[in-house]
Amino acid sequence: MTDPLGGETTTWEELPSLVDSRRLRSAQSFDVFYTRELPSLVSLARALTGSPAAEDIAQEAMIAAYRRWREIQQFDVPAAWVRRVCANLSTSFVRRRAVEVRAVLRIGGMRHSHTELAPADEDFWAEVRRLPRRQAQAISLHYIYDLGVVDIAETLGCSESSVKAHLVRGRAALAARLGTEEGERS
Repeated sequence: MTDPLGGETTTWEELPSLVDSRRLRSAQSFDVFYTRELPSLVSLARALTGSPAAEDIAQEAMIAAYRRWREIQQFDVPAAWVRRVCANLSTSFVRRRAVEVRAVLRIGGMRHSHTELAPADEDFWAEVRRLPRRQAQAISLHYIYDLGVVDIAETLGCSESSVKAHLVRGRAALAARLGTEEGERS
């Protein structure tokens, strides 16, 4: 194959090895870039976030660079691109952390009121946890929230007949395991 611009000529047989060598050079150049830039990116992220998560942020920036390396390696200063990504990720991290802190403070200020299970009931709830998932959910919603079949069906996103079947099967299994009459807890 001749180059119309008067450059090197390449045969069709040489083309696969030429492509592979370009990929290898590209991968090697990213390895060099990564090794050179990562420590500075970690420092940048740590300065912007004050968090040990700085290493993860720097790695995310490098992953973004790796995914677009063919394009980025053509830039005059590829490091500038990855630094900007790192700075943006750091800003997002700080914002996300601030939102989380506000939520925790808001939730922490609320009084948590929950019903403690009596030790005698712990055997019952241990057996409920051993039931198949939907049966355990239906039983729990019925006994903890005192929900009826319609409300349980709405909560679980299933039909009323499915809820009835889950309750019947769950109660039967509990009665057999606990040695009680089936209707005793209703």
